[in-house]
Amino acid sequence: MNCMPAIEPSQTIPSLAVTPKPRQQIYQELAACAGWSPNSVWLAQIIASWAVGEGALPDRLGLAPERFAALLASHFPGYALAEAAVSGHTLDYSRMLEKQDLETLLRQFAAQPGADTEWLIALIVAACLGSDHLWQDLGLWSRADLSAMLAYNFPDLVARNSKDMKWKKFLYKQLCEAEGLYVCRAPSCEVCKDYQQCFGPED
Repeated sequence: MNCMPAIEPSQTIPSLAVTPKPRQQIYQELAACAGWSPNSVWLAQIIASWAVGEGALPDRLGLAPERFAALLASHFPGYALAEAAVSGHTLDYSRMLEKQDLETLLRQFAAQPGADTEWLIALIVAACLGSDHLWQDLGLWSRADLSAMLAYNFPDLVARNSKDMKWKKFLYKQLCEAEGLYVCRAPSCEVCKDYQQCFGPED
């Protein structure tokens, strides 16, 4: 399968109706361009979802222009992608005073520090501003995909989540514990009245 670049808005023909590509087609086009890295599979899912307006990621997936271009060049060389988010989502880090703490936490548990890690950290932190489950806000296709991506890139962090807590709640729980903040009054998670909010299924 040849690498099929997406059409930039400037390339469209005004007189013709352009049918948006389905997510699966964009994913297959990205996969045709992808390099060897396992992260390419998860990033292709994220980008395909983002390109059709799914998830919570903003323009350029929440990356600076040069980092967005570098990610595409590294994982999907030759694939052209418009920078604007179809969803219209924007980043408002004024609502996230813990941004730097989240970045530090993820870096602390990174298996292989480098460009991939920094891109994923930026995407994860941006997705934490969304209102759905982390895998949905990232644009991954299932919670299993998120767990696999985290296990590959942050294995020790995943090992800590031995009771399979929902990932956003787990990340913020790690921040609270690091600060010595224990605001939950329940003697254990199993007897807490909010158990399902932390450990229930993510459909």
